[in-house]
Amino acid sequence: MPMLNRLLLGALLLLPLGGFSQTDSTTADEDWDMYGNLDFADKGAKRFCTSKVLNLSPSRLISIGYEAVGGADLISPAAADSAHTSLSPDTAASRIGLSHGLRLQANIPLISRNNLIWQMNLNYQDQYYLFENAGVLTNPFQQWLSRNGLRTAGLGFTLFKPFDEKNFLLIQASADASGDYGWKRLPHFGNLRYSGAVLYGRKVSDRFMWGAGISRTYRVGELNYVPVVLLNWTSASGKWGVECLLPARGSLRRTFSSRSLATLGFELEGQSYRLENVDAYIPVNSPNLELRRSELRLRLEYQRSLSGFYWIGIQAGLRYNYAFEVDSFGADNREFFRGFFGDQKYVLENTLSHTWYVQVTFNLVSP
Repeated sequence: MPMLNRLLLGALLLLPLGGFSQTDSTTADEDWDMYGNLDFADKGAKRFCTSKVLNLSPSRLISIGYEAVGGADLISPAAADSAHTSLSPDTAASRIGLSHGLRLQANIPLISRNNLIWQMNLNYQDQYYLFENAGVLTNPFQQWLSRNGLRTAGLGFTLFKPFDEKNFLLIQASADASGDYGWKRLPHFGNLRYSGAVLYGRKVSDRFMWGAGISRTYRVGELNYVPVVLLNWTSASGKWGVECLLPARGSLRRTFSSRSLATLGFELEGQSYRLENVDAYIPVNSPNLELRRSELRLRLEYQRSLSGFYWIGIQAGLRYNYAFEVDSFGADNREFFRGFFGDQKYVLENTLSHTWYVQVTFNLVSP
């Protein structure tokens, strides 16, 4: 990733909370606002805070979506030298006419009590890249990307533990198999990447809650550790609100009715993909390669109830690319920590231009 992009990304992740006080893979990839309202059995029972504020966006139990990303230019080096310390000056520029893929998510409650909510999270995403000149591609990396595409499948859990009417704890963990695998060649589960976050928070009122913690994440494309800030707020009128889980996402919400709303904001999305089908395409003497993909999405989303708890979401915006690099790591499968300021060189440094994207989802939401 170019140094300028890494510095910009570092600045984004350290944005103060106040910058969003007027305006939605931490891999806190999970939507921590989706855990049903908690209540108490009777007036004599101990009371616990709920996990929502009024008029929060609907929590998605099952989501099926499709995404299309517009044309983009991809510039790739021909190869790296055998020591992986410099890049070949020979590069190839090609045009990706369209990239698209399926998105599936399920959030299954395992325990749902007034003093504890434990939920299992499953997700799957794929992305296929359709080059305009696919039949005559000569660059090894671009040939590989055109043929294989990228996929992620993950399993995790989220725990919401209220201690009383004000204080709570959120814990999230997930294991993801990300790479160029397919149905004929499944991923090697020794290559899983683990993410997680721990957050302490306070429920100030039915309209405002906040929290802070730490996360181990791959949203920046490679392993990193970042602070986490949660902020959910709804105005007294109920029409406006803020939903933030920084640095992963943040948005301004406008509620039109109990059946429709819109959000304007951003999301940081990324993952580290193991390249297992790369041997015939990238002439690099290393069996351990990963694609570090990270992008910032500036987006507008409209959500509306179709019938009862069945909702549709239509999202569109700008995909701003931060990283699309090929990296290597040791034969013992252990990662090194580069962080935002490490100067270790990548095996291949690609340049991917920014473009638009559109996403449509059909969702079963919680009551």
